[in-house]
Amino acid sequence: MYCLKCKNPDTKVIDSRVTDDGKSIRRRRECEKCGSRFTTFEKMEFTNFLVSKSDGNKELYDREKVKKSIYLTCNKRDIDPEIIDTMISDLESQWWGNKKGVTSKRIWKDILCELKKIDKVAFIRYASVYHNFETPEDFVEFINENKNTSCK
Repeated sequence: MYCLKCKNPDTKVIDSRVTDDGKSIRRRRECEKCGSRFTTFEKMEFTNFLVSKSDGNKELYDREKVKKSIYLTCNKRDIDPEIIDTMISDLESQWWGNKKGVTSKRIWKDILCELKKIDKVAFIRYASVYHNFETPEDFVEFINENKNTSCK
C-alpha cells in the first residue's frame, strides 16, 4: 500500500479491526519513510452474477443501479446511508449465494421487504415505482393489501 503523502511503497499496519458485522476490515497504516498515518478498508468483493429480467433477458448485476433506486426512494427521509449500504450488502450476500442466478423480481421483492422494516414511506415509494401506481386509490389498495403482511 502506497503512502498517500509521499508515495512510499513501504507502509506498515499498526491496527486492524473487523467492521460491518465481519464483512470488512479497517486497517490503520503508517508510512515507514515519512511517518504519515492513514486508514484503509478491505471489503469482500462479490463476483458479478446474472440477473434474469422479466422480458427473459439477462444482465450483470449492477450495485450502483440498485443503490441509486433505493436512494431516490429514500430522498428527504431521515435514513442513515450506512443502513442502506448494509442492507444492500446483506441482500447481495443472499443473491450471490444462489447458484441459479437471481431474478429482477426477487431483487425488487427483497428490497421492498427490507425497506418496509426501515421506513414505511420509502417502502410505499419503492412499491409505487414497481407497480406503476397512477391514482391515489392504487396507493390505498397496496397499503391495505400489505398492512398485515410480514416479510420472511
